[in-house]
Amino acid sequence: MAGAKASASGVPTDGGLGESGPAAGDEPEGGLRGASAELRHKLRTQRRLRLVTLMSLAALVLLVLPAFFVVRSMSEDPVLASLDALSVPEWASKNDKDFETGNSLCLGVCEFRERVSESDQPFAETTKVYTKALADAGWTERKVKGCPEAPVRAEEGTYTCWQREELTLDLSVSLPGCAVDQVSAEGNPQAGVAAEPIDPASCVGSTVSIKVWNAIEDERGKEDPAPGPQGVQPDQILPTDDSIFQQTSPTPEAS
Repeated sequence: MAGAKASASGVPTDGGLGESGPAAGDEPEGGLRGASAELRHKLRTQRRLRLVTLMSLAALVLLVLPAFFVVRSMSEDPVLASLDALSVPEWASKNDKDFETGNSLCLGVCEFRERVSESDQPFAETTKVYTKALADAGWTERKVKGCPEAPVRAEEGTYTCWQREELTLDLSVSLPGCAVDQVSAEGNPQAGVAAEPIDPASCVGSTVSIKVWNAIEDERGKEDPAPGPQGVQPDQILPTDDSIFQQTSPTPEAS
């Protein structure tokens, strides 16, 4: 009976494990373990990309942007930028032309700037708006000897001098170019060029000239700290003890 039960069909002889079936706790190769490894690899790649992106942004902020602003500040003249910032109407600053010489470090010659503009209004109205704009920007008008170098006739324009910190500025507002040419031709008839009559309707406005110096280069209004001797230089007195000034007896004539 016992042997018949043991050899009965359908009853496993290996303790119920079977001959080739996998264990209950085993996973097939490439299953959950493979998926988790791939997920970890993707997460590490994403972290590297974020780190590289953050480092690139930091380099951009710390290196590229400061260099950009330094280059822009070197290429943009702060004095001309301050002239651009003057609060003047659009009609008072047209066709601006800038001229620069020297250098900002005053090596040999300090930097000099000049701006020439055109205004649609006569010089009186133009002078008013520029005077107010300079005062609002912190410039102080100064009256010194040599400003202007030559007197300006009241009917031909205005000339004023200003100062702000280490800079001095000359503001000249004069007749428009067409009127100046007419006056020059009339005042110099010997040039042989006939002065053509000016159409008052077309020759209007004024010309604005702004010149800016470094104050150490502007000698106007400064006193000489060690003036030399004043007075008239006396005539030089030649010495009288030289032989050419002494009277000698005439040489006797040969007999």
